[in-house]
Amino acid sequence: MNGGNIVLTAVFVILAIFVIVTIAKSVRIVQQSRAMIVERLGRFHATMNAGIHLLIPFIDRIAAVVDLREQVVFFPPQPVITSDNLVVSIDSVIYYQVTDPRAATYEIQNFIVAIEQLTITTLRQVIGTLDLEQTLTSRDQINGALRGVLDEATGRWGIRVARVELKAIDPPASIQDSMEKQMRAERDRRAAILTAEGIKQSQVLSAEGEKQARILQAQGAAESAVLEAKGQAEAAVLEANGQSEAIRTVFSAIHDGNPDSKLLAYQYLQMLPQLGKGENNTLWVIPTELTAALQGIGAAMGSKMADSGLDAAPSMPLPHTTSLAKPPATSHPDAPRPPAPPQAPTAG
Repeated sequence: MNGGNIVLTAVFVILAIFVIVTIAKSVRIVQQSRAMIVERLGRFHATMNAGIHLLIPFIDRIAAVVDLREQVVFFPPQPVITSDNLVVSIDSVIYYQVTDPRAATYEIQNFIVAIEQLTITTLRQVIGTLDLEQTLTSRDQINGALRGVLDEATGRWGIRVARVELKAIDPPASIQDSMEKQMRAERDRRAAILTAEGIKQSQVLSAEGEKQARILQAQGAAESAVLEAKGQAEAAVLEANGQSEAIRTVFSAIHDGNPDSKLLAYQYLQMLPQLGKGENNTLWVIPTELTAALQGIGAAMGSKMADSGLDAAPSMPLPHTTSLAKPPATSHPDAPRPPAPPQAPTAG
């Protein structure tokens, strides 16, 4: 009896383990952004997306689990020959996403290796039509050509190529040295051009500033001259008005005083010494009014002498205008003197 119980217990344990394994194989949970390929009896059965699924134990089999997220693949540097027979090393990056898990599982054995080899082949084909300078400056064109070829080839594999980027393009060391020298010379040339442009602009601005300064200075001088002329004109007008007023005042005073010929003759005699002042005065001009005044003085003196019993000297009329020559002043006593003016003949 004990032996029979042991056998029954072992069978029960085996059945329990079998049931647990069967249930474990029957229930599958698929994570988000993943897909599960299920085969039944060796043939494709279904594609299971995220969630819980039941399988038939020992009949259904999970062939593959595919990640549906966008993937990034870095490819090692590849030597590529340009059209001018230069070898450059290019690193590329591929962004792809599985859109059909069944095709990605059954249409290609290893789509990562296939994408890498297709990228290298297409890259060599595209770079072979470009020279080194175009290769370095046409990254967008190369990326577009690579993406078009890869997207067309991988579409039947259930893969979509989102982007293709060239990480680095490294020319040979000798070419890099030449390019650095060329870039340095180009930078020096641009620096010289910018310096010359700066000097030119500075000179132009300086010339413009001097021009404006001269214009403003000329305008200021013109305005100053105009204002000075106006001031002089106003001063002359005021002076003329003052002289006119003074003449009117003097004339009014003389007219109100009613002077006689004796007073006028006395004033003329007082002004005679001032006519001879100055070293350059060589000619004296005596106005005709002075002769009349002298005649008046002579007549007055004659009347006084007659009253006192003395004989008056005969008076001789003076000409209307008399010019008296004044000897010029000399700076040295031995200097020659000008000849004396001729004397007028005396009346018989």
